[in-house]
Amino acid sequence: MKVLPVPVRDDNYAYLLIDDHSAKAAAVDPYDVPKVQAAAKNAGVDIVAGITTHHHDDHSGGNRAKAFPGVPIYGGSDLVPALTNLVKDKDEFTVGESIHVRCMATPCHTQDSICYYVTSTSPSAAAHPGGVFTGDTLFLAGCGRFFEGTGAEMHAALSYLGTLSPQTIVYNGHEYTASSLAFAKSVDPDNAGLVRLEGILRANSNTTGLTTIGDEKEWNPFMRLQSEPIKKAVGGGATDSEIMDKLRTRKNNFRG
Repeated sequence: MKVLPVPVRDDNYAYLLIDDHSAKAAAVDPYDVPKVQAAAKNAGVDIVAGITTHHHDDHSGGNRAKAFPGVPIYGGSDLVPALTNLVKDKDEFTVGESIHVRCMATPCHTQDSICYYVTSTSPSAAAHPGGVFTGDTLFLAGCGRFFEGTGAEMHAALSYLGTLSPQTIVYNGHEYTASSLAFAKSVDPDNAGLVRLEGILRANSNTTGLTTIGDEKEWNPFMRLQSEPIKKAVGGGATDSEIMDKLRTRKNNFRG
């Protein structure tokens, strides 16, 4: 199994989820279809599925091109253009011959947000520890805005992602790492993990696929609601959802 990021628009990521054994791939959030097709041609793979993390146009808009006739399009609601396979929490499907996909419902950014946890049953699977496509739910050191949900829902979504193996690689929907890092340092300035993330960012213009769920639990303020620095930064809170709401509001207003 191999994951190939395909930067699209100003800061979005599409992906090719590649089954090496069969040379088949799924296109994840392929907004810029010609660019994704070119990446597939260069990689020598055929696109056999489309995977959509949520219905926002910068993620699902490529589905409208209908560039892959007969290919199943997976997504979390009928708001996803060209949807053929509606999925819900814990649904499973296969890409190629050996890639196993498990759907994780993470409503908040949108109510149809689905994260996709991917592993391989191939004999060479040890080369990849598994990954998760998080769309606009989880970013490196950040999370998505609560456009259709609440702080309680985002806390539940990130906690759910936090149950995955710490080695699970994070493939997020946007290159927001610089702004997320700046905010995280403002509320958790002594977090040593953020120094590591700063080094990753300094060395790489595209940071997706370079960090893990274990890293996020170490440095992401939205996954550290009960840590003393975060509670102090937001002035406390009686519940996780209250702290989450305060932290997101602070991020929305952050101009650092």
